[in-house]
Amino acid sequence: MKDSIVAIIPARYGSSRLPGKVLLEISGKPLIQHVYERAKEIDVFNDVVVATDHKKVKDIIDSISGKAILTSKDHPSGTDRLAEAARILGLASNVIVFNIQGDQPLVSKEVVKKIIDLIVSDPSIQMATAACPLKKEDINNPNRVKVVLDLKSRALYFSRSPIPYDRDGGGVFNCLRHLGLYVYRNEFLQKFVSLSQGKLERLEKLEQLRALEHGYKIGVAVVDDAPLDVDTKEDFLQVKRILEG
Repeated sequence: MKDSIVAIIPARYGSSRLPGKVLLEISGKPLIQHVYERAKEIDVFNDVVVATDHKKVKDIIDSISGKAILTSKDHPSGTDRLAEAARILGLASNVIVFNIQGDQPLVSKEVVKKIIDLIVSDPSIQMATAACPLKKEDINNPNRVKVVLDLKSRALYFSRSPIPYDRDGGGVFNCLRHLGLYVYRNEFLQKFVSLSQGKLERLEKLEQLRALEHGYKIGVAVVDDAPLDVDTKEDFLQVKRILEG
């Protein structure tokens, strides 16, 4: 890949479900350090940066000679933090910015490459993300976001509800589980955070709908499995077992 690709890891200290989770320790290392080191192992990135609102998080990355910057505490989303970080870093408009969440220490190189390949190969795509097969038991779980695609693997709609409606009751799955990994060219990232919220985004509380409501295309890479992230204490214990295994 010839394009310049920068991974930025938004790491907000406060979390509604698991406060301070990025500092929880596994094998003597805070979670955010595991995420940073995992990202550094993915050789498609020209640079890896943690963007945080908390000095303790920055100090941890500084202590391992990593790269971290302090951003505003007032951002409504990780995407806003990502965009501010890109501005602080002075990234050019054509730089590809990959968003790895600060609670995703198990993200794989294969998944990252599939997402990046979409935006590199198709100039009509302004941003890209990933999805995987949805388990039957998750179809009615609002915390498992669903996505349906067009014939070119672009997102038609994201929802917390089962989509599409199966009128004939055949039980055939036509949606995928959306995964919270995103890639943008910096020019569009800066534009995205300036766009107004639409009705669908406000209803579903899904910011990716903002792009669709404003007419932009989102490419979706379909992968086999969801990389486990840390939303709850149970998630943390499961990730801990895997990393310590």
